[in-house]
Amino acid sequence: MQSIGWTLIVKRGCFCSKERLNINGSRYTVRERLAQGGFSLIDLAENAATRRCYAIKRITCHSIEDQNIALREIENCRKIDSEHVIRVVDYELVGQADIVINTTSTLFIVLPYYKHGSLSDHLQLRARKQDHMPEAQILQIFLGVCEGLRAIHETKPVPMAHRDLKTANICLSDSFEPIIVDLGSMTEARLQICGQSDAQRLQDEAEERSSIVYRAPELFTVKTYCTIDERTDIWSLGCVLYAMCYFNSPFDPIYERGDSVALAVLSGNVNIPEDSIYTEDMHELIKYMLRIDPMERPFIYSVIEQTHDLIQKLEGRV
Repeated sequence: MQSIGWTLIVKRGCFCSKERLNINGSRYTVRERLAQGGFSLIDLAENAATRRCYAIKRITCHSIEDQNIALREIENCRKIDSEHVIRVVDYELVGQADIVINTTSTLFIVLPYYKHGSLSDHLQLRARKQDHMPEAQILQIFLGVCEGLRAIHETKPVPMAHRDLKTANICLSDSFEPIIVDLGSMTEARLQICGQSDAQRLQDEAEERSSIVYRAPELFTVKTYCTIDERTDIWSLGCVLYAMCYFNSPFDPIYERGDSVALAVLSGNVNIPEDSIYTEDMHELIKYMLRIDPMERPFIYSVIEQTHDLIQKLEGRV
């Protein structure tokens, strides 16, 4: 199943059907289409009683397996309590998917609507004017992302990993706080890979669910016998911080040229622009997360500690 990106959760012009939806007894009027993917779409809708706007995601399921994958997103949201991770407002499953008799079901998920769109949208707007965010602002937003990721990594009873952390999956609230969204790729963080079939399964899953320019090196060529843990997300987090500074993931230019992203990631060469306006400490924080060997990569607690230190150092300079 193809997951829908959040890059387009921002005004996209009139969508004039005025479709009405009834989800668990609450009535909504569809205002406009926000985004559309392979088997899912997101609409901006207004609750008829409260007049509040929500993003309503609907996922078409063609099989029981599709249905279970779609419902996993709701289960994942419910496991996490953090102001920096999206909450499900309501949901309803309509119909019954059956691949044999060719029937589908539709899962409606009511989510908060973020009028500022995603961090990716915000960075694209800044990129047009080459308007770099001040270091202090980057670190404050980044700290919120880290706190959301910590909540995911601390999920009970077992730690979880997001596995598709990227700027398009971080929305910005009215007060510009970051919110991690799209938890459909979330999975148990710690995996023992024992043999070729385990390795191939994880590699295929990563290809399907983890965006290539944010994907950790260990997910490109999964070793036959190894341990994978939540530090796959730390690599992605390093790419997010890089993008906050320079508008794109370090591997976006390679992807756009049509060269091998896998080779670039596995080479470990991360190019910090020579004319960078940021401090050496910021460059070091990025490199700290972008270590090829996952066992040398920090856990989220260490990243938060380093970020706090850097914020204090900046405040000291001011």
